[in-house]
Amino acid sequence: MAVFVDLNITNCTEVKKLQSIIEMAAHLGYSAVAINHVADMERKKMEIEKPISPADLFSSLPTVQGKSTPIKILTRLTIIASDPSHCNVLRSTSPLTRQYDIVAVYPKTEKLFHAACTNIDVDVICINVTEKYPFFFRKPPVNAAIERGIFFELIYTPAIKDSTLRRYTISNALSLMQICKGKNIIISSAAERPLELRGPYDVATLGLLFGLSEAAAKAALSVNCRSALLHGETRKTAFGITLTVKKPKSEEDEPTTVEPVFKKAKKE
Repeated sequence: MAVFVDLNITNCTEVKKLQSIIEMAAHLGYSAVAINHVADMERKKMEIEKPISPADLFSSLPTVQGKSTPIKILTRLTIIASDPSHCNVLRSTSPLTRQYDIVAVYPKTEKLFHAACTNIDVDVICINVTEKYPFFFRKPPVNAAIERGIFFELIYTPAIKDSTLRRYTISNALSLMQICKGKNIIISSAAERPLELRGPYDVATLGLLFGLSEAAAKAALSVNCRSALLHGETRKTAFGITLTVKKPKSEEDEPTTVEPVFKKAKKE
């Protein structure tokens, strides 16, 4: 049985509302959810808060529907950036980002999108689905992000709220699929209310409208989410990777064959 994950549950000040969203996610069959703290760096004196502890929400976590295990609550930070200086907080050595399981960036310009794909230390790049994209997706930066293990996130709640938003969501998703070919995609809800959540298989069906295959749509809610979490773990703990390669033997290193003495005698 697949383990389904929703990596974007909107953080809200009302604890009861947040509790009800998580309880609904567990009822629908999600094994893990991430509470998303959004930091809009365009606002002056914007401070990044500490992540919410699951112990502050529940004394005992809700049980996942169809399983005997409790739902897992993760933490996520999303930076809305419109200027390169907004990404300074996303350095791998930053103590603020190391507190979160997932770190995402919402780039508003093509320059920042390119930087997020190639340089910035993030796990997820958020794709705007509520308006026409201000630039075209290009193959080099998207492929660079895929090689770095970074995932692109599509939000499905706008597509079920309004017909205009649905058109933008599908259009932007299809534009991205033409470049990435369905690789490294995750689908999340960004739910602000329990009624905005949909079951994993319903969301996977919606992923077909985004240009994903059936297998890729299912992976966008399960395998890819776990890979994004693993990327977050390595971002917090690893500072370098050592690659050992077996050195190929050169002609100089090869032993020279010595002709036996008895063969020399025959020749003489």
